[in-house]
Order: sequence, then C-alpha cells, then structure tokens
Amino acid sequence: MSSLYDRHRAVIPDWVALYYKDPIEITHGEGRHVWDADGNRYLDFFGGILTTMTAHALPEVTKAVAEQAGRLIHSSTLYLNRPMVELAERIAALSGIPDARVFFTTSGTEANDTALLLATAYRGSQQVLAMRNSYHGRSFSTVGITGNRSWSPTGLSPLQTLYVHGGVRTRGPYAQYTDERFVDACVADLEDLLGQTRDAAALIAEPIQGVGGFTSPPDGLYAAFRRVLDRHGILWISDEVQTGWGRTGDHFWGWQAHDQAGPPDILTFAKGIGNGMSIGGVVARAEIMNCLDANSISTFGGSPVTMAAGLANLAYLQEHDLQGNARRVGGLLIERLRAAAASVEAVREVRGRGLMIGIELTRPGTDEPNPEAASAVLEAAREGGLLIGKGGGHSTTSLRIAPPLSLTVAEAEEGAAILEEALRAVPNRGA
Repeated sequence: MSSLYDRHRAVIPDWVALYYKDPIEITHGEGRHVWDADGNRYLDFFGGILTTMTAHALPEVTKAVAEQAGRLIHSSTLYLNRPMVELAERIAALSGIPDARVFFTTSGTEANDTALLLATAYRGSQQVLAMRNSYHGRSFSTVGITGNRSWSPTGLSPLQTLYVHGGVRTRGPYAQYTDERFVDACVADLEDLLGQTRDAAALIAEPIQGVGGFTSPPDGLYAAFRRVLDRHGILWISDEVQTGWGRTGDHFWGWQAHDQAGPPDILTFAKGIGNGMSIGGVVARAEIMNCLDANSISTFGGSPVTMAAGLANLAYLQEHDLQGNARRVGGLLIERLRAAAASVEAVREVRGRGLMIGIELTRPGTDEPNPEAASAVLEAAREGGLLIGKGGGHSTTSLRIAPPLSLTVAEAEEGAAILEEALRAVPNRGA
C-alpha cells in the first residue's frame, strides 16, 4: 500500500485529498460492503460520495453495462442515441418540471456549470444568488459561486455572486428563531439584497447542503424564496446532485420539501443515478433549455454505456422502493445515532433526512469547530470496519453518513454500533 501511496503522491496533485493517515486502496465491493487491498472488509456508509446509490456490483447494472459495451460504447450526441432518449424521457417525467428538456453531462460540476450558462443566457445577467455554506462543484464557474471557503480556492469568477442566508438552520444570526421566524427573516434578507442589486439571473441552492455537512433549512424556505424570485423574474436552480433519487426518503427530489410554490425552473442531477458510472445532467423547461443561440454538443454526456447503467439503476430503484427503504431504515438509523450521541459532549447535532445524515462535532461545551475530533472518529470508524465521510462549513467538523439506499436494518444497526464506539472515544472535555 505504501508503494501505491508514494506513486500517487509522485503524479497526482497535492490538492487531491485522501482519507486516513494510512490511505486505503478499495479493490472490490458487493452490496453495502467493500474490500481493501489488504483483504479488510468494510461496511460502506459513504458510497463513493453518495454515488453508489443502490449497491456495489449490482447485477442488474453490471449486466446492462456489459451488454451495451458489447454492442457500442460511444457515439456522441451527433447521432440518435436510444438509451439517452429513453433515460431523458424517464427523468423528464419524474422531474416535476413542465415541458421538460434534459441535457446529459459527465458530472455534477458540469451539470451545475451548464445550469449557470442557461440561466445567465436566458436572463442576460451574470449575477447569481447562492447560499452560504454551499458547494456546487470544482469548475471555474462553480467554484466561483461556492459559499464554503474550504472548497473555493480562488475569488476570481466569471460571475458576480451574492450570498443569501438560510442554508444552515442551527447556526448564524437567525439560529435562535422558531422555524416560522427563521423563514421570515431569511425572506426579508433576500428582499433587502434584491433591493440593492441589479437583476440577478438565478438562485442556485442545494435542498440539503452536501459538502456543507448535510445542513438544511426548514421545509418551505425555498418556496418562500420562490415567491420573491418570481416577482423579479429570477430563476430557481435546485442542485439535486446529492439529494436526488429518493435519498432523503420523504421525497424523490429534495426540492419537494419546498414545493408550495411549484417546481424549480432548472434542476441539476448526478452521482446516484449512475451507481458509479459518470452521469450528470440538467432538466429545464423548454424555453430555458432552448434559449442558447449557438451550436453545442456533448462528446461524452449521454454515452450509450452510462445511459444503459442509468436506466437499469433507476428501474431497480423504483421497482424495489429504495426511497421507501431510505425513509424507513434512515429513520431508524438517525434515531439510533441520536441515542448513541446523547452522552457524547462533543456532538453538537445529529441531523438529516432519510439516508443522508450528518453528525456535527464541536469542542465540548462550545460551538467551536472540532476538526481533530472529526478526523479521529473517521479513523476509529475505519478501524472498526466502517467507512464514512467528512464535511461541514466550519473547518470540516461534520461526519457525513450516506449508505447505499438498499441498506438493511441489520447493517444500519451494525454501522451505528461502530460509530457509537468511535464517538465515545472522543474526549468529553473542552480543548
């Protein structure tokens, strides 16, 4: 392993992060488990950053990929592509957006980049509203609108970005308010902001902030925002790269927790739909999607192989009601984790929805971030046979838990027990 690590460091950029003091090489997986090069078996509670959505080595997906690869691997969007059209039809119908058009990309970053292109072209404005603590990708434009310093290496941007309150319920100037007052205060902040700026193109928002530590506002906030945005003609982009496909349990899309004013104008997706294959995309109503007045194609977006994987994966997800499983098993898991964390002073909050759960760690007795504790729990969980993630807008001090949606009750209990032991090793005293 050390030899591969040395080779990695010799050719891969320093800013490509690796987990663990002794990084592991994952060689294969099955179901909700993976194995490393040393033969250690792990329960996977992170799914390749929420990407292995259904299960590792899911037979239905691997069969579809192999069969399509045996016929045709690539053609580009210059030719008719049956799997792409079929998946686009399914996603358009599921999106909730009327007269929807779908454009496929290879990643969530590229999907959000495309959504920003559409919104700014449609509105004739380079001004974008984004949420504090947000993350939307690693391209030049998406880094420029990301509201999380840890993931934004430059202040340069082709866009003018203005940041709005509301993505984090339990921090910031409105944290002490009731949900109703919180929403009212955030709406007033948005109104005030719009009263002092030129016409913005769009508000882009994650219904649950992923890299930000699985934080979210009260249900209905973005519906309240939407009413304000509509008065100004500003578009709403819902970044569903991490919240889509039923992960939150209660809804198929994260925006549906905020649906009182209708669906978003633009929806972006990626990660889970490919179950590990590179699929991203944008859904928008036709007048927005067709507003571009120049030719464009996608060389790799909509690849026949990735589309075959997406079709098989989506079919499996719906036929096995994995959204319902996320709701049921996720509900049990979050309650189990809250009970385990109740006596751990370093745990500030256990939050989440479905199988998208965050545990925020702070220095005991304070609201100060505790990245050392988060790293220690990550390491201890791995030693116990569990893989989890990290995130958060306050010095990467939140644990991120997002298993494949086929997680069983027994596996949820097993993972919770490992996490409980790892959390109890965190000192119950201030630093």
